Amino acid sequence: MSTLLLSHKACLDHVTPPGHPERPDRLRAVEEALSHERFQFLARDVAPEGDLDLVTLCHNEHYVTELRHIAPTSGQVYVDGDTSMSPGTWEAVMRGVGGAVAATEAVMKGEHRNAFVAVRPPGHHAEIGKPMGFCFFDNVAIAARHAQRKYGIKRAAIVDFDVHHGNGTQDIFWSDPSVMYCSTHQMPLFPGTGAKGERGDHDTIVNAPLASEDGGPEFRSAFEDLILPRLTQFSPELLIISAGFDAHYRDPLASLNLRAEDYAWVTRKLMDLADKSAGGRVVSVLEGGYDLQGLKESVTAHVGALMGA
Repeated sequence: MSTLLLSHKACLDHVTPPGHPERPDRLRAVEEALSHERFQFLARDVAPEGDLDLVTLCHNEHYVTELRHIAPTSGQVYVDGDTSMSPGTWEAVMRGVGGAVAATEAVMKGEHRNAFVAVRPPGHHAEIGKPMGFCFFDNVAIAARHAQRKYGIKRAAIVDFDVHHGNGTQDIFWSDPSVMYCSTHQMPLFPGTGAKGERGDHDTIVNAPLASEDGGPEFRSAFEDLILPRLTQFSPELLIISAGFDAHYRDPLASLNLRAEDYAWVTRKLMDLADKSAGGRVVSVLEGGYDLQGLKESVTAHVGALMGA
């Protein structure tokens, strides 16, 4: 079976202020990387627009209604110090939701072996009732909840290797024993959460913080010594990846030193685990990654691994 790529040009229309790291050029860099002939056998489709009833699987209705209300028809609206909305933001955000859910549908139905969802803005900082850190709705969390509701998935796992801790995903699943959330991230760093002792009400939160200047060896050890054993024990029926590539050594927003081959390695490890308990079902959704060259290299490695390269 093939790997599915879902994206949409509307995700370029979420415009951020000049100099902002979360910019449309990020998606153009991803598109350029995946236009190489080695990706000619990727199955490609457009990310559909998600429905608001999907969003409210993870976010409260008042927050969703208020965000829709303040979405501007011109100019910029700031929802916090570094998170803003432009006239194209709402559709881009809803394409992110729809893309993550459509990828999950395709994988759950057995139409594709796995999927990569190339959308922006990212989502893993969005809490139940609060936008934060460039994020509005938590795409991976919504996809997991949808899989549970529609397909009866009893155990879903979300693995987040973005350099920033996914406080939103942790917030949403803190009290849920049916979803395991695992994260490697630099600490201390925005958003300030993700200590090893943060384990959730049912010990299904697994945080493996890394120190500034840590690189591939420390990253791989965090997976081999902590995350992969915990995932194996949990035995998820679906594996969703928050694929942030800002732990790459070139990235300007942090100071970890991962290389493209580290992303290929962790992708293969997660695929092996999914083969054992989840019928190979893996859905990956783009999060961070703000150096364009680093992003291209990392996405090439990650999607290449998903395709079996």
